[in-house]
Amino acid sequence: MNKKIIIIIIVFAILNFNKVKLSLLKYEDTSKEITNDLFLSDNLIDKINKHKSLRDFKIVSSKPVKPIELPDKNPDNLNLSVSKKGEVIGNYLSPLEIFPKIYTKIDGILTFRGDNLRNSINLSVSNIKDKKLNIRWSNKTSNSTWGGGSGWTGQACVIKWPDEIKKLMNIKGIFKNETTFTEVIYGSLDGKIYFYDLETGEKSRPSIDIKNPIKGSVALDPRGYPLLYVGQGIPEKGKFGYRIFNLINQKLLYFINGRDPLAYRGWGAFDGSPLINRKTDSMLIGGENGIFYNVKLNTDFKPLDKTISIKPEILKLRYKIDNNNYQGIENSIATYKNLCYFADNGGAIICLDLITMKPKWVWYGKTADDTNASITLEVINDTPYLYTGTEQDKQGKNGFTYIRKINGLNGNILWERKFKCLNRVVKDKITNKIKSSNGGLYATNIIGSKDISNLVIFTLAGYNHPYKGIMLAIDKSSGKTKWKWEMPYYSWSSPIAFYDTKDKSYIIQCDFHGNVTLLEGMSGKVLDKINLGNNIESSPIIYEDKIIVGVRGNRIYCLDIK
Repeated sequence: MNKKIIIIIIVFAILNFNKVKLSLLKYEDTSKEITNDLFLSDNLIDKINKHKSLRDFKIVSSKPVKPIELPDKNPDNLNLSVSKKGEVIGNYLSPLEIFPKIYTKIDGILTFRGDNLRNSINLSVSNIKDKKLNIRWSNKTSNSTWGGGSGWTGQACVIKWPDEIKKLMNIKGIFKNETTFTEVIYGSLDGKIYFYDLETGEKSRPSIDIKNPIKGSVALDPRGYPLLYVGQGIPEKGKFGYRIFNLINQKLLYFINGRDPLAYRGWGAFDGSPLINRKTDSMLIGGENGIFYNVKLNTDFKPLDKTISIKPEILKLRYKIDNNNYQGIENSIATYKNLCYFADNGGAIICLDLITMKPKWVWYGKTADDTNASITLEVINDTPYLYTGTEQDKQGKNGFTYIRKINGLNGNILWERKFKCLNRVVKDKITNKIKSSNGGLYATNIIGSKDISNLVIFTLAGYNHPYKGIMLAIDKSSGKTKWKWEMPYYSWSSPIAFYDTKDKSYIIQCDFHGNVTLLEGMSGKVLDKINLGNNIESSPIIYEDKIIVGVRGNRIYCLDIK
């Protein structure tokens, strides 16, 4: 029998009889394209695609993603080690640990700022006409020592579950049969994770209670698997660390203890939102204990049996930089291909090769300071450019906030700006002691697109006054200010851009006074404002002209963009 016919028969059998594979393909790849992992010739691919029995599927040519190859640079002032099961690994190599160009093919916003570049937070084109904001619904949360609602960074996830997955989970029956059902998942300072129908605000399933305040942003699996990833910000009652939940039955699958004896720092919080590589079944996250985690999940998902399990294998990267005693990764890591970027509480920025787990460069300059806002990446001609900035923390009363653009291949600073930002005096919620609350950059920036493709937009807290702020539209190339909006109230909440059918840009900015402000992207002109009554620290998301955001006052809101 002709070899080509045999191969066609084999492919046909795989597609028609491996039911689990078919099920996974349907929701992991909504275009029903199958990557040519068998290295078939283009001519044979064309014949298979024309076969009438395979009309619902299409095989596409697959060119392997090439990693970025850079020389290792381990500075003399950096002490770094990688360990697995308590043993230090001398040489680590994982050639396939490269992030795909597209983070997810699932409809939704599944991690902080949308993807591995941390700059893809808005997916849909807006039909904005009246340039007005209205409250669609709101839901009350319970309380903890730290209050309720949501805190910093507190971004929600939103997902339109594939039908095959939706029917497996404990979602209310009324929503399982709705083809348009979209679920909002939100972690709260009350220690619970809430599940809502985007359209109505009705609870779509019971909440999950981890019994510890959740400050950071939850994440969902980019493969569409029923997995929920959630950290916590404060130890109150439950264990202190990171959790992965089974969303078929909402049971805990795995727990990473943040109080790790390996860590140089004892604080076990996880405020960052992870990245999951859908090609390699791995999770990346930084801990405030100063450890970078590279977790092989070993996911076993059996849709027909309605089961999912994981058996994580954890690589832990521990590091120490001379004269930097502030270990702690509070931001959400960013990646491009095999390069991973994160900053720490001392202001050091590290570029890590995920294939070797070795540093490609480390920046720790004179203007370094606590960096909590996530690094964002813009890729031009295979070169990632970093946009980042600092708080005003370690410099004393007369310090500055610095924002900068960095070449992601070598760590060279392309431009840097400094701004006077002041700290506030506040009372600690637990100890009642007076302490300083830092000014500067908490909000993750916007990398502009469409009509603001030349701009990067930063929001700073405490600009020239402890309770005020400023939004700055900075030219990407020169670093010069194109426009600014001096805000009457400071903000930790990340701004978000969206675009209409004519590529005109708009910006949403929330603040500590409870305002949600709509601005014109090109000019910074204020178009509308609505007040939600309480401090908004969390970062909003926009999905189908709906804004989801929580406030410190025990509420989660959905707003309509009109």
